[in-house]
Amino acid sequence: MRTLNVAIAGSGYSARLFHIPFLKANPAFQVKKVYERSTNRAAEWLPEVKIVREFEQLLSEDIDLVIITTPNQTHYDMVKQAILAKKHVLVEKPLVATSAQATELITLAQANNVVLYVYQNRRWDSHIATAKQILAQNLLGEIVDCEIRIDRYAKSKNAKVWKETGEQGTGLMYDLGVHLIDQAVYLFGKPQAVFADVRSQHQDSVVDDNFDVHLYYENGLKVALLASKYVRESSTQFTLHGKLGSYIKARADNQENLLIQGVNPVNDWNKESEQDWGILHTEIDGEVIRQSYPNVQTGYQALFANLYAAIVENQPLLVQPEQAAFVLHIIEQAIESAKIGKKLPL
Repeated sequence: MRTLNVAIAGSGYSARLFHIPFLKANPAFQVKKVYERSTNRAAEWLPEVKIVREFEQLLSEDIDLVIITTPNQTHYDMVKQAILAKKHVLVEKPLVATSAQATELITLAQANNVVLYVYQNRRWDSHIATAKQILAQNLLGEIVDCEIRIDRYAKSKNAKVWKETGEQGTGLMYDLGVHLIDQAVYLFGKPQAVFADVRSQHQDSVVDDNFDVHLYYENGLKVALLASKYVRESSTQFTLHGKLGSYIKARADNQENLLIQGVNPVNDWNKESEQDWGILHTEIDGEVIRQSYPNVQTGYQALFANLYAAIVENQPLLVQPEQAAFVLHIIEQAIESAKIGKKLPL
């Protein structure tokens, strides 16, 4: 099996929690270098790694894949440099700040024959993977409504200063909204229109920290996507209603919490107990049933497996960069919708 040599830009929360554990657990990847401007945090998790002080040092001949986990404002320049150096790229969401920049980088990646992959890991959240299965089996009939939410509680503004600058590509829409919108597009395809309420609730904040985005589909389906930083007691995470029944999962996916606890992501590392399954309440062959519905067993490791297959075996990307560009277009239209108070076409 070919091993991909990996270089990582950044050593913050994302790199430590969402990338390095999966790279260490998968022998198909070997982390060779980490770019840190001034710290040496990566040495704690990867004792053999070479720490460099310039991003360009990641682009050496021996590197196959560059993973970019630095602040959103740096993504465009770093991704472009890596592509021009003919490196495959995995970049944290959002890909970039604008859909126009995304389209430019997609074209550049195609011209240089490299893979451009966006880290939309939350397609592999348990409720999303399970809902995908339920939709494929048509267990709810024609879908009419869906609500997906991510709730947080934070008394004050984000400690990560770069997230609070107000620059394009910052704020909750570009942090959590990009996940929720991607989940909606993954489950239901491209919506026809968007209406949004986007607010700033923290005192003196110059970025959004609360949103309620509605996506409208040609068949009458409406998807509501919500996030806030002032929620101590979370509401139901995922709700799906069809003309035959409903699927509801109250609790959030467990993977981030397990990774925070240091759980090694191997085997059935994130398997949830029955008490954390969702509820399926529907009609099958004329009989109404209401029961716990087993989660599809999957996890973020599937993203890395697909990334490897795309690079080495030329397999299709499960997260297409064009989808990431469309998600950014939806965000742009949602923000504009909130400003003018109107539903906008997509």
